[in-house]
Amino acid sequence: MNKIRKGDEVVVLTGKDRGRRGVVLSRVGDERLVVEGVNRVKKHVRPNPLKGEVGGIVEKEMSIHISNVALFNPASQQADRVGIKVLEDGRKARFFKSNGELVDA
Repeated sequence: MNKIRKGDEVVVLTGKDRGRRGVVLSRVGDERLVVEGVNRVKKHVRPNPLKGEVGGIVEKEMSIHISNVALFNPASQQADRVGIKVLEDGRKARFFKSNGELVDA
């Protein structure tokens, strides 16, 4: 079970975007995430008339390592660590380590 999933709100812990919050757009492999508005780079794109693409400089989000982000806890308004516990009915659920509240309520 993944501790951070697509659609989660995360806080960046290290790097040039430290402290910035964003929503996870996608996962790239097991250890990298693409977060909205984080790690934006300028990419030079060649024009391709067959596909109808215009050339120029495009800004896009690149992936960030999963260890550099933490899940945002709306109760405490801070970044928080996440654990996994098994519920009484046998399902696995994520919970915040600071207050024990379930993430997927």
